[in-house]
Amino acid sequence: MRLPSFTLHVSRITKTAPSFPSTFPFCPMPPSSANGHSSKIQSQDVTEGLDQAPARAMFRAMGYDDADLDQPLIGIANPAADVTPCNVHLDGLADAAREGVTEAGGTPIEFGTITVSDGISMGTEGMKGSLISREVIADSVELVAFAERLDGLVIMGGCDKNMPGMMMAAIRADLPSVFLYGGSIMPGHHRGQEITIQNVFEACGAVATGQMSEEELDEMERHACPGAGACGGMFTANTMASISEAIGFAPLGSASPPAVTEEREVVARAAGRRTVEAIEERRRPSDFLSKKSFENAIALQVAVGGSTNGVLHLLAMAAEAGIDLSIEAFDAISRRTPKIGDFQPGGSRVMNDLHEVGGVPVVLKALLDAGLLHGDAQTVTGEPLAEALDRVDPPAIADLDVDYLYTVDEPKNEEGAIRILTGNLAPDGAVLKVTAADAPRFEGTARVFESEEDAMDYVQAGQLDSGDVIIIRNLGPKGAPGMPEMLGVTAARDGQGHADDVALITDGRFSGATRGLSIGHVAPEAAAGGPIAAIQDGDPIIIDVAERHLAVDLSDAELERRLDDRSPPEPQYTTGVLAKYAALFGSAAEGAVTSVFSDLRESTSPSTASNE
Repeated sequence: MRLPSFTLHVSRITKTAPSFPSTFPFCPMPPSSANGHSSKIQSQDVTEGLDQAPARAMFRAMGYDDADLDQPLIGIANPAADVTPCNVHLDGLADAAREGVTEAGGTPIEFGTITVSDGISMGTEGMKGSLISREVIADSVELVAFAERLDGLVIMGGCDKNMPGMMMAAIRADLPSVFLYGGSIMPGHHRGQEITIQNVFEACGAVATGQMSEEELDEMERHACPGAGACGGMFTANTMASISEAIGFAPLGSASPPAVTEEREVVARAAGRRTVEAIEERRRPSDFLSKKSFENAIALQVAVGGSTNGVLHLLAMAAEAGIDLSIEAFDAISRRTPKIGDFQPGGSRVMNDLHEVGGVPVVLKALLDAGLLHGDAQTVTGEPLAEALDRVDPPAIADLDVDYLYTVDEPKNEEGAIRILTGNLAPDGAVLKVTAADAPRFEGTARVFESEEDAMDYVQAGQLDSGDVIIIRNLGPKGAPGMPEMLGVTAARDGQGHADDVALITDGRFSGATRGLSIGHVAPEAAAGGPIAAIQDGDPIIIDVAERHLAVDLSDAELERRLDDRSPPEPQYTTGVLAKYAALFGSAAEGAVTSVFSDLRESTSPSTASNE
């Protein structure tokens, strides 16, 4: 049953949604040349000429008239679903976006696509479908836009993989497109404290060791998620929503309004208008995405302590755009960009707190003023980022009386949150998000597991010892397949008080809600013959965060001998979608894009690799 948060009751053809103000304090729309008579791009293929009478007849069956078919056809890609609170309310926002399209002189055409809930599937076999859903979303939206000859797209996202999937689709279609986020959930409350889903995951670990009663866990479970919206901390959904502003896919100020507020509806309506205006102005993703755009996105990610999944998704988006972006860029930008936001999972604050003081533009302005962003990078509104920030005019962090935002001169941490580690355990790189103030050197003893389930059993049985290095392998893009997140394991460790003295290393992924010494994306993965496949119980592991070093204290000869002797595991799936993507996925160090796509891009589009 869909949550009764708000419903605009907009019919498919007659748009009767109530009017909202055209702007709100931190998301004013820029001046536009759109005049309600935007030129079409490709929809005339199905709406004009005698030969298209059958196509027009199909449109008329749905209630479209001559005036509708004479306007640009704007696809509204809506992943609304009852499988996750992140997306349960998106139909109402799609209705508001439809109203904006109509106001600007376009014809909205809404269609659906899939979503999966990471929070619900976490810790189960179903979590292997999460990253694959990114690819399916991108494929499905691209296909509808291509087949139906749409002129532009409002691309909507609520849950984690929606955002990169939608932006990847828009990059492929290269139609005027605006990203619309569904918004963040409001915090829950438990015994006088604000809580999020992260607290519930960690409470499971606390119950396992007797630090919390089952009764209190039950009470927390019932209050952690009070309604619709994506998980509240700077986890993957809010990280990618924030990135959508920094990279130029969404108007400034649009990421932070909570899900079930009138401000979120205003953002949706503005997205519909802006898409039609982008058609009038002939502005496609290829016109505003550049190497500078991606570097701005990375700077924002590391400054707010964003999810490690942002690394994977930005690499994939760059591959779609033909922009040369390497995993090393994340480390280089993190070295020069301080962490100035203190949000969950490392801190205690959530996206709603950032919204109350001005949203993502506050952080972007601080970085721009410090020379840490490319102010001349273009955006979907037609302005360079610096001009857009000047128009929005967010407050300076120094003028805010808050304890979760820091100035660049006096940051929370001197370096950004993302570290890329390399060494004989991860020759092609591994990803760590630093959630503490220090960057430790950690030496410990490997405890090797071939599945998340076995590792979870070990942790929940209370067998963790200080100095353990939990190795969970065969969970990469090909090996799992699907590179599942493992918030359950990390949260159980953290809930037992071992966030700082027990490390986790995997060729899979960690949730944006993960904290502590958790290193993922190890590449090459075990299924591809990476060194992680050779690790054995008792091996000495060295993690030097400051030096960006991840190694096992073994000789090259010993590693090679073990790899030569290993028997690769049999594929877990031989039919269906999981088998298909196991065959297609490439390395996490390159965004886990499909290898077929990667090979095709390399052979056909060499000229785009240096796009600036």
